[in-house]
Amino acid sequence: MPETSRRRLLFGTAALSAGAFLTACTSNEPAAAETSANNEPATDGDKPGKAITIGFAGPQADHGWLNAINEQAKARAKKYSEVTLDITEGSNDIAAQIGQVETLINKKVDVLVILPADGKALTQVGLKAMRAGIPVINLDRIFSNPQAYRAYIGGDNYGMGVSAGNYIGQRLKDKKDAKVIELAGIDGLELTQQRTKGFDDALKNYPNIKKVARQAADFTVESGQAKMAQLLQAQSSFDALWNHDDDQGVGALRAIQQAGRDDFLMVGGAGAKSAMDAIKADNSVLKATVLYPPTMAASAIDLARFLGQTKGVSGLAELEIPASVTLYSAVVDKDNVDQYLPTGFR
Repeated sequence: MPETSRRRLLFGTAALSAGAFLTACTSNEPAAAETSANNEPATDGDKPGKAITIGFAGPQADHGWLNAINEQAKARAKKYSEVTLDITEGSNDIAAQIGQVETLINKKVDVLVILPADGKALTQVGLKAMRAGIPVINLDRIFSNPQAYRAYIGGDNYGMGVSAGNYIGQRLKDKKDAKVIELAGIDGLELTQQRTKGFDDALKNYPNIKKVARQAADFTVESGQAKMAQLLQAQSSFDALWNHDDDQGVGALRAIQQAGRDDFLMVGGAGAKSAMDAIKADNSVLKATVLYPPTMAASAIDLARFLGQTKGVSGLAELEIPASVTLYSAVVDKDNVDQYLPTGFR
């Protein structure tokens, strides 16, 4: 997950997060960097290039978002006839994932895409790949050493919190002494801390709003239900809830319905299809969700292909791909849910 201290290239629309900006490219070879009559770079991003193998290593798909990551990568690779995707089974065991990456290194794949179970713990194997001449695309959970990857692409966890806080702030800006609560993710993860910090920083813009409670869950339906039940029991009255994750949000909604509560609004996180369906139906407290797009995996495959075929991204002056891409955390509510519904993951 990105840290606020590292260099980031921000793209301001969700369409970019889906990899639309990666659909065309220019060659890194000076002789091939032809320009058209209007001095725009020639583009050939969708045309087959040289055959390459992309190794993909991610954690176990035991969560809707992680499963969507795998599916996005597979589907994107199939788009390119010259790309072979060598994908590992996926594991949350750090030693096992390191072994899987080392196997891909030994196979001499052309490019590696790695979504580490733990960025810090897999930094050394990322460095090993880079030193072996295999460029690494670091996906989402960031390595602790920038030399361990050629390019980073991921979501904006701090931005998620800011977007959620501003959405709630705008909805409650005219309410005196408004109260909000937060159902966070796993507190030991940097991403959870960043989401909370962004949320708290955004709420500073609304002096009439106070955060009165926070519980950390575990990104599961069961934990969401249990922790939400505790919050509801402790807080007899509040105006808004931000839930970090739509998977645990399924359980949170269950607890809310069982308690018969409908006196507040709820904002989710990540962009699950179930959340978007509920937002569209507009028959529950869930009124919005903040995106953390799994389409980043499709874009990671695009970046890997460009690297393997020594191409850059069209629309940018540089002949090389960016060192970093951070996706925008858009808010989906009833006004724009139809636009984003096709991107919802199961």
